[in-house]
Amino acid sequence: MIGKLDKIDLSILKDLQDDGRLTNVELAKRAGISAPPCLRRVKNLEEQNIILSYHANLNAPALGFGVAIFAEVALSSQNDADLRAFEEQVQKWPMVRECYMVTGGSDFLLKIVAKDFDAYQSFLSKELSTMPKVAQIKTRMVIRSSKKLPGVPIEQVQI
Repeated sequence: MIGKLDKIDLSILKDLQDDGRLTNVELAKRAGISAPPCLRRVKNLEEQNIILSYHANLNAPALGFGVAIFAEVALSSQNDADLRAFEEQVQKWPMVRECYMVTGGSDFLLKIVAKDFDAYQSFLSKELSTMPKVAQIKTRMVIRSSKKLPGVPIEQVQI
């Protein structure tokens, strides 16, 4: 159970979501508190699983990953064992960066990042489409991204 959040907690969350490299001293300054209670609050937010992890947002094209694709995957069976088996396999594919079980005409939405179209096509034909129970795959190649924000809209959290 998540404890009650206050204005200071939300300030800490927003600042860390915007820049996970902030020092505790800077974070405390922005929140209007001293460093020791700020660190306690951050640890508490981590223990409550509100803060799940810290990571760097990498420039995919600069690292040679020029293709991003969203794939809608429909399985031929929606029983729990088949859905879980698909999710377990997805964990083994490094090119699949995100996986969501969704409603509608498909069962899963995958975000796939590849070096180029040939690498994606190889993954599609040798890995994804050969999975048991995969009935249909619809793909959308990303032309460009105009908005990519991490996390959640902290401004909308009610205290």
